Amino acid sequence: MRARTIDLLVTAAVAVPVAGQIVSAEPSDVDALGIALNAGTVVPLYWRRRAPFAITVVVLLIGLAASAYAQPGQQLQYGALVATYTVADLAERPWQRWAVLLGECAVIPPGAIWIKDNTLPEFLFTLLLPIAAWMLGTVARLHRERADALADRAAELERQRTADAARAVAEERARIARDLHDVLAHAVSVIVVQAEAGPLVVRSDPDRAERVFDAIASSGRDAMAQLRRSLGVLRTAGDAPALAPQPTVAAIPDLAERVRGTGLRVSVDTVGEPVPLPVDAELAAYRIVQEGLTNTVKHAAATTVTVTLGWQPDGLRVAVRDDGRGGPPGTGGQGLVGIRERATACGGTASAGPVEGGFLVTAWLPRC
Repeated sequence: MRARTIDLLVTAAVAVPVAGQIVSAEPSDVDALGIALNAGTVVPLYWRRRAPFAITVVVLLIGLAASAYAQPGQQLQYGALVATYTVADLAERPWQRWAVLLGECAVIPPGAIWIKDNTLPEFLFTLLLPIAAWMLGTVARLHRERADALADRAAELERQRTADAARAVAEERARIARDLHDVLAHAVSVIVVQAEAGPLVVRSDPDRAERVFDAIASSGRDAMAQLRRSLGVLRTAGDAPALAPQPTVAAIPDLAERVRGTGLRVSVDTVGEPVPLPVDAELAAYRIVQEGLTNTVKHAAATTVTVTLGWQPDGLRVAVRDDGRGGPPGTGGQGLVGIRERATACGGTASAGPVEGGFLVTAWLPRC
């Protein structure tokens, strides 16, 4: 609606001086054909946006005919200038814009001299007017195209920002899911094994039973603490953040001690001189060992498991090996997938599978 209003106002603005020329002319110089030709240079401008090239050609041809018919001078210029500006601004094909400019320069000024016997200054003025209108239209088109390009770029950046945010949310959800699995699967597995052994131990070895129940309570408290830490990222801005540190390689011996409460013999062997690891690699090492021990407790029917921390100048090689049979097909899948994902996220590698005499989980975590 706004564009139509503008086109109507432009058409009216061109009609005013053309009508003034007709009114001010001698009555003998005005007839119906002359008025129709003058109107033909004005009325089509209302549809100039719909077909810029076609409307411009129509206006120019009618205007040239009006000049040849010797109607009031210069009426060609008003409609032609607006049409020229329009085609330079709105025509889709470059050849249309150039055809109009070259056509005007080749036909209209010479025609004006032949018809009106204009002097050289008038010739130059008549020549420069359509060029100026064409250049103004070109500037308007370039400005609009630049604005459109900037708007498209801004929209693309916004789409990219939205996609990046969605990807970050998905990655964070996956990380939280891995943490929850690691924390809960390990703690629940240890608690279940200890609780199942509890009634037997109470009858056969009351002193050991007390240690078993202490281990159950310790595993539960540790699971709750780690669960609160994992869910801390989901707190609202007004909530207090979780301040407890993430577990590191240094906490692996304590992890092994808790697993020993299930009756499983767990040893932790450290080889080489420890080197600093990135925070994510420290957490990954702990979680990988935790998942390896959880898999042993839940599925392996093992009696002994060995955790090896092989320090090298450029990183840490972690191995969890038991003497059991490993998990049956389809069990522990999420945890084993999580092991690979954690190692990959740190730039490392991981594998898990049966070996001779047991089950082996290994991971390489680079220093940087």
